[in-house]
Amino acid sequence: INLGLQGLLRPRDHVITSSMEHNSVMRPLRAMMRKGLEVTVLPRSREGLLDPQEVRKAVKKNTKMVVLNHASNVVGTLQPLPEIGKICREKGVLFFVDAAQSAGAVPLDMEKERIDLLAFTGHKALFGPQGTGGLVIGERVEEKELVPMKRGGTGSRSEMEEQPDFLPDLCESGTPNTVGLAGLLAGLDFVLKEGVERIRGHEIGLTDRLLRGLLETPGVTVYGPRDGRKQTATVSFNLRSMAPSEAGLRLDEEFGILCRVGLHCSPSSHRTLGTFPEGTIRFGLSYFTRPEEVDRALEAVGELARKEA
Repeated sequence: INLGLQGLLRPRDHVITSSMEHNSVMRPLRAMMRKGLEVTVLPRSREGLLDPQEVRKAVKKNTKMVVLNHASNVVGTLQPLPEIGKICREKGVLFFVDAAQSAGAVPLDMEKERIDLLAFTGHKALFGPQGTGGLVIGERVEEKELVPMKRGGTGSRSEMEEQPDFLPDLCESGTPNTVGLAGLLAGLDFVLKEGVERIRGHEIGLTDRLLRGLLETPGVTVYGPRDGRKQTATVSFNLRSMAPSEAGLRLDEEFGILCRVGLHCSPSSHRTLGTFPEGTIRFGLSYFTRPEEVDRALEAVGELARKEA
C-alpha cells in the first residue's frame, strides 16, 4: 500500500478515500498531507457502504487516485467495485483497491472491476505466512511514474549502479523472503484448488448463521450489513451490558473463544459506526470454521449476555 501511495502520489495531487479505511491507508495519507497532498475522505453509511456517486462528485481536475478497501476489516462490508471502477475510468483517475480482507475469500477481477492497483496480504484468506503480500500493478500505471520505496541489489543488471527501471525489479530490492513466498504459493495453490466461489459460499453460510444467532440474542448490538452476501465473514458486535475489552477477555478465559476487540487499527471506521473509542467485539470466520464452532460461540455470547442482564 505504501508503494502504491507514496510511489505514485505527489504534492498537490488529490486523492479520494473513505471514512472506513485501515490505518495502512490512512497513516501514509496523513503523512503525505503534511507534504502537500490533498485528501478527500468520503463518509460511508452506518452499514459501511460507500455511494459511488459520492466518488463521482468528489473528483476534481487534480484528482490522481481513488483508494478504497474492497471489504471493511471491521464489519466486512463489500464495496461496489465495478461501479466505482467505472467512474474512475471515465474520469481518468487511478483506482487503487486494498484487498487485504477479500483476496482469496471473494472473487476479484481487475479487468472487469477496472482496478489499476490491487494490494493484498498473504496471511489472511490466502492462507500464507505473516509478512507476505504484494501489489498488483495494472497496465494504466506508468512505470516511469512509480518511485520505489527502497533501492539496492536485485540480482539483475548488476553492471548498473542505478536502480533497474523495469518491473518488478524496480520495486524488489534486497533478498526476497523465499520461505515466506513458498508458503504463500502453497496457500494460493490451496485456494485455486478449492475455488474462491466454493470458499465464498461456505463463508456466506457461516456468516449468516452467526448473524442470525447474534440478532436473536437479547442485549447484543450487531454492526454492518448483517447479510452474508453483502460482507465478508467478519462480524462486529457489542454486548450492551459490558465493554468489548471485558467481553473479549471473558470469552477467552471462560469459554476458550478468541476474538479481536477494540478499534481494529481503524479508528475512523468506529467513528463512522458510532463505536469510538471503545470499539467492538469482532469475530472472524474462515473456510476452516465449522457450523458447530459458530454455535458454540453463540452459546458463549448468549451466556455472557444473560449473566450481565
